[in-house]
Amino acid sequence: MEKKKNHNLIVGVMALVVIVLLIALIGYLVSKPRPLVIQGEAEATEYRISGMVPGRVNALYFREGQEVHAGDTLVYVDSPQVQAKLSQATAAKSAASAQSAKARNGATNEQITGAYELWQQAKVQEDVMRKSLDRVKSLYDQKVVSAQKYDETKAKYDAAVAQEKAAKSQYDAAVKGARSEDKAAAAALVAQASGAVQEVNSYLDELYLTSPVDGIISNVYPHVGELVGTGSPIMTVTDLSDLWFTFNIREDYLHGMSVGDELTLSVPALDGKKIKAEVNYIAVRESYATWKATKETDMYDAKTFEVRAVPTEDAEGVLPGMTVLVEKTM
Repeated sequence: MEKKKNHNLIVGVMALVVIVLLIALIGYLVSKPRPLVIQGEAEATEYRISGMVPGRVNALYFREGQEVHAGDTLVYVDSPQVQAKLSQATAAKSAASAQSAKARNGATNEQITGAYELWQQAKVQEDVMRKSLDRVKSLYDQKVVSAQKYDETKAKYDAAVAQEKAAKSQYDAAVKGARSEDKAAAAALVAQASGAVQEVNSYLDELYLTSPVDGIISNVYPHVGELVGTGSPIMTVTDLSDLWFTFNIREDYLHGMSVGDELTLSVPALDGKKIKAEVNYIAVRESYATWKATKETDMYDAKTFEVRAVPTEDAEGVLPGMTVLVEKTM
């Protein structure tokens, strides 16, 4: 009987020990700090496609969600004003080129011949007046003619000499052509007109808008036929190769997190796919940030920091806007 009592006592003690151990284990599991789940989202670099020239959207070559490559033509904007400017600039260049050619080539053969004939005519006139002056002077010396007659003949001779010199200068100018200053001025006008044509051609290039990178079309703003102004966004191209993850974390949860840390992220949209990422940016958010902390504190106002991480392995399937989760032990 006593042996049976001792056995029951041992069983009872063992049961008590087991119960105590179970209670301790349950207490430990209940009081064990649970990891904090931090929610963020995927983001990627976006490029706004816009032009320098106002006009009307004539064609959209891609739709939202389609993949594009760098250099692909995305939009054609029709601008009749630019076409008119090109016609004006081209006409101005043609006129300036003609003036420059005229300055370089000088007078025509007909003009040179005409100037030469006028010079020869003036020479003959000068020779005739010189002979007349010699005869009148001889008669004047003999007191046959008056001084007035001599002076009149002398004046006509001087006029003939001046006319011969003027005709000779016009002939020389026709042979020599335009002055170097005139040629330089004409060439400058051609350069100015050429610059105007190049400027308009650059505007023509802006009518066809191309993609700067490989990516997908994430937004299309106007419809075909709508007017767009200078700098108005027409499309958005998202570069999926430049992907990162961003989190808004209250400062008292940042303990132990620094630039260069490796994180294991979970993507719910991809059935919990795990992705390795590296923290590359930590900075306080602006004071007007709308993100609110999920845990209140009576001690101080906790600021919110933005933490960014870039994937260190293939993130295929992850799209901008997808939720990502990371667990952090507190």
